[in-house]
Amino acid sequence: MRIGVVAPAKSIDAALADRLRTLAANSFPGVELVIDPQCYLSDGHFAGPDAVRAAAFLAMANDPAIDAIWFARGGYGSGRILAAVMPQLGPAAARKAYLGYSDMGFLMGALYARRLGRVAHGPMPGDLAREGGEKAVARALAWLARGDRAALEGGLGQRPAAAFNLAILAGLCGTPWLPDLADHVLLIEDVSEPLYRIDRLLFQLAHATQLKGVAGVRLGRVSDIQPNEPPWREPLATMLARWCAEMGVPFLGAADIGHDVDNKVVPFGLV
Repeated sequence: MRIGVVAPAKSIDAALADRLRTLAANSFPGVELVIDPQCYLSDGHFAGPDAVRAAAFLAMANDPAIDAIWFARGGYGSGRILAAVMPQLGPAAARKAYLGYSDMGFLMGALYARRLGRVAHGPMPGDLAREGGEKAVARALAWLARGDRAALEGGLGQRPAAAFNLAILAGLCGTPWLPDLADHVLLIEDVSEPLYRIDRLLFQLAHATQLKGVAGVRLGRVSDIQPNEPPWREPLATMLARWCAEMGVPFLGAADIGHDVDNKVVPFGLV
């Protein structure tokens, strides 16, 4: 199996890529990682200019010799290339798996909206930079290489599901890139936000007309919460229950996803 690694947002460094190759060679000998040199570029915040990141993604997506695309890391940047790449995806792109999370939700949402490929929220190579990140990366490779169900989030059930970083999902609302999530259980997570911003994002979700018809909402981990002055007193679960009630859907409890090494894989749709 050949897995292409591209960086539509921020870069990874060559040392991390070497660790990734070693892990894959030792534990997944049937996997060949094809890491685009674009992943190491730097153009301010981004892994190269928009046009270069778009070209690298398209080259991998449209290459019939690549079986899956594994996004290198998040950050910010994939939304900037959507209008350039989506009209240029060919038949080979529709046959691939795509795995990532965080900012990659822009691309994964747009792919799922057009039913291109098999899209999943899950760990990325950049997670090797976290303490204990090897287990997250191995979990992702196990799903990509052999569809290992042990890598999946444990609460996936009879309804289709989709998982997003909350801020990215809010950014997709009102755009043509947001998929139809009617009858889906929606799993959300976030990182590095104060709780008042989480509440504000939940207001947008509760009243987004494009999200009418979702079957329910589950809450992943909200980590690295930034301080609020004065302190925010409402617990996260209470916030979710309140906004779900306003949205008219059930709050279905916790989800095992987040910006951490325990992040599980959530394929979009039915598993």
